[in-house]
Amino acid sequence: MPVQAICLLLPGRPKVVFARFYWATVCRLLGLKVRVIGSAVRSAGGRPVVFVSNHSSWIDVPVLGGRLDACFVSKDDVAQWPFISTIARLGRTVFVSRRRHATARELDRMRDRLAAGDNLLLFPEGTSSDGSRVLPFRSSFFAVAETAQQPLVQPISIVYDRLGGLPTGRASRPVFAWYGDMDLASHFWRFARHGGLRVSGLVHPPLDPSRFASRKALSHAVWQVVADGAATLRQNRVVMPQRSVDVVAAPAYP
Repeated sequence: MPVQAICLLLPGRPKVVFARFYWATVCRLLGLKVRVIGSAVRSAGGRPVVFVSNHSSWIDVPVLGGRLDACFVSKDDVAQWPFISTIARLGRTVFVSRRRHATARELDRMRDRLAAGDNLLLFPEGTSSDGSRVLPFRSSFFAVAETAQQPLVQPISIVYDRLGGLPTGRASRPVFAWYGDMDLASHFWRFARHGGLRVSGLVHPPLDPSRFASRKALSHAVWQVVADGAATLRQNRVVMPQRSVDVVAAPAYP
């Protein structure tokens, strides 16, 4: 924490590089092997990137934080958690609420980050799941893509697919998944008692929001890519991401 606090005062990328090192170290200390299929796009032509991932656990944070140059977008509840809120602020997390009157102000905050050259990482399900499915995406999260910066949107599917060195199934996913009214401390203890842990991330080609007729169409198309990728990983199949295509799908979710 003191090192990152100093990095925040320095110009350039030290704060980004050290944050990635920190989260990658957390994964190693947890005994979690991270497998990545595909590549995260780097900002090109001045266009930042909005990464979009499914969300099933607090473990998603070190997994993705150790692999992506991006600031997390988190619900404002986290800003009240002792200790964890301090780490989140040092990592330059953008906190958002679900209150309608606060939406414009928080959207401006995210747009300012993009304008400053930062990338963002969203969990548009709005909550964590049991790891057996990808919940519908909320299209309101994709309002940040409607900015003058014209960010690219890159979908990511993550699945915790090895426990004790063996493939996971529905019965073993609660070891990783943190959802509902689960207590964080007890879940951490249950998770930390296991070995042979692995998470697989499937990084899909980026999509250009300008190719979609509406925010809802973009939201549904990204959800479809992430959900299909997660289903593939849960079936223990490995596929290389296909080249980006223009998909304009009818929105199925708000």
